[in-house]
Amino acid sequence: MGPVGAGVVAMCLGAALIVNGAGAADPPPQPGEARVYPDEPRPAPNDPPPLAPLASAAPIRVRIPAISVDAPLTGLGLEDGGRLAAPPDDEVNLAGWYRSGTAPGAGGTAIVAGHVDTREGPAVFYHLGELHRGNTVEVDRADGDTAIFTVDAIEVYRAEQFPDRRVYGAAKGAELRLITCGAGFDRAEQRYLGNVVAFAHLTGLVPGRHTS
Repeated sequence: MGPVGAGVVAMCLGAALIVNGAGAADPPPQPGEARVYPDEPRPAPNDPPPLAPLASAAPIRVRIPAISVDAPLTGLGLEDGGRLAAPPDDEVNLAGWYRSGTAPGAGGTAIVAGHVDTREGPAVFYHLGELHRGNTVEVDRADGDTAIFTVDAIEVYRAEQFPDRRVYGAAKGAELRLITCGAGFDRAEQRYLGNVVAFAHLTGLVPGRHTS
């Protein structure tokens, strides 16, 4: 899916709500131990079965009902060193997908990233750490269909311990990773210490759901 790596996502360097914004006493939620899975994330026996991968089509919108996310998607590239670039920080309700990799719903590992906050306040993935196994993620695609993913795990990593292969590695089915900043905040360096990552797999398709 391309040479994404180098641990921390580039957007974790910069503004932070817990220092500069209205939520100084309310840092973004982080996944608890009950939502972290030490083995490779995979569907549990009672989870919806995986759906066969779809033909590739660019994603245009992502919705996560459990945390009230409903946001357009923009394409993202890589910065020097292979880090995933961040979506523009002047639009708090905007997420991005790695356009040189797998499109969500196609076979492989698709990457969607969003800011946790900006200097203006909470951003699109501020509540990503509140997700639970079994929550759903809906991705509208340019072909008019909506791909439905089910969350398998929600994990948090320090930058120096970021498992590139686990997060970005190739997959036989249609997998999705949602990524934002987390793992604590360094006030001296004004940056988050790592990332929150949600793992999900394709479980449904709504044909012709949207026309935009």
